[in-house]
Amino acid sequence: MKPIIAAAISLSLGMAPAAGQNISPNGSRPSTKGPAEYFTGSVTVDPLFGANAHMPSTGGHVTFEPGARSAWHTHPAGQILIVTFGTGWVQEEGYSKREIKPGDVVWCPPGVKHWHGATATNSMGHIAITNMVDGKNVEWMEKVSDEQYAK
Repeated sequence: MKPIIAAAISLSLGMAPAAGQNISPNGSRPSTKGPAEYFTGSVTVDPLFGANAHMPSTGGHVTFEPGARSAWHTHPAGQILIVTFGTGWVQEEGYSKREIKPGDVVWCPPGVKHWHGATATNSMGHIAITNMVDGKNVEWMEKVSDEQYAK
C-alpha cells in the first residue's frame, strides 16, 4: 500500500517514477499566493518537494515583496531557511529581529515561536525546508502587527 501512496504523491508533485531517482521538472509545480490568513503583504510560494516515506520534509521557495511577512508560527520538528535573494528579517519571540541576506542559513528549532519576511524596502526569497510530525509541519498563530514589524 505504501508504494502506491508514494507513487500517487510523486505523480501529484509532477515527479515521473523511475527505477531510482525522480526528477520534478521546473514549472511542473504551480506557484500559489501565500494565504492572507498566514501572511501579510504579497507572498508567493513555489513548492519544491513534499514529504515521502523516505524523507519526512517539505521544501518550498518563498518570495516576500517589500513589507511582506509570515504570521507568528512554530514548527514541531524545526525548519531551515536558506536565503536566496534580497534582504529580510527573522525574529524569535522575546528577541530583536535580525537581518538575513543571500547565502544565510537559519535554523529554527522545534517549538520556537518566530516570523520571517522581507524588509520594509527590499524583497526577499528563501528556500524553506520543514520537517513533518504526524502529518503536520507548522502551527500558525497571530499575525505580526505593524508595530512589531517596525521595531
